[in-house]
Amino acid sequence: MSKILILYSTTDGHTITICRYIANALPKHHAISIIPLREANAEQLHQADKILIGASIRYGKHQPEVKQFVEQHLALLQAKPAAFFSVNVVARKPHRNTVQTNPYTRKFLNSITWQPNLAGVFAGRLDYARYSFWDRRIIRFIMWLGKGLTPIDTPVEFTDWQVVAQFAEQFEQL
Repeated sequence: MSKILILYSTTDGHTITICRYIANALPKHHAISIIPLREANAEQLHQADKILIGASIRYGKHQPEVKQFVEQHLALLQAKPAAFFSVNVVARKPHRNTVQTNPYTRKFLNSITWQPNLAGVFAGRLDYARYSFWDRRIIRFIMWLGKGLTPIDTPVEFTDWQVVAQFAEQFEQL
């Protein structure tokens, strides 16, 4: 039985939803742990046979903890089959939904030494009711600028779960 460690850094919770989906899509013969990135330690990385890191974007950037974690544990990440995915609303657009075409994911991967064995990008979710007063207004303005105005009273999920399932299959093959 292989041990898979799934780590996440999420802003509003959708990244963990994607992590759980991936875990459920993997064959049951794996022992899977899903934990917040900030709670992970070197011992857990050592014990894992495969590692997956998922991170969300807010205002064009991943949380600083993601890059710090990758830099701190670079040797372990390079020594094992490891993958990374990014979650952002920009990926809802067909010309921004791959690692090569998503500016945030590409910028992040270019800023770190680690090059994961597999990388992906998934469209996220908007839920204005969960955001603070200022985040609600700023995100709505950003959506308006990008011609992606969405209703403020209903959550909108842009995630293509078929793409997530394909990523899970590719991850399992690492």
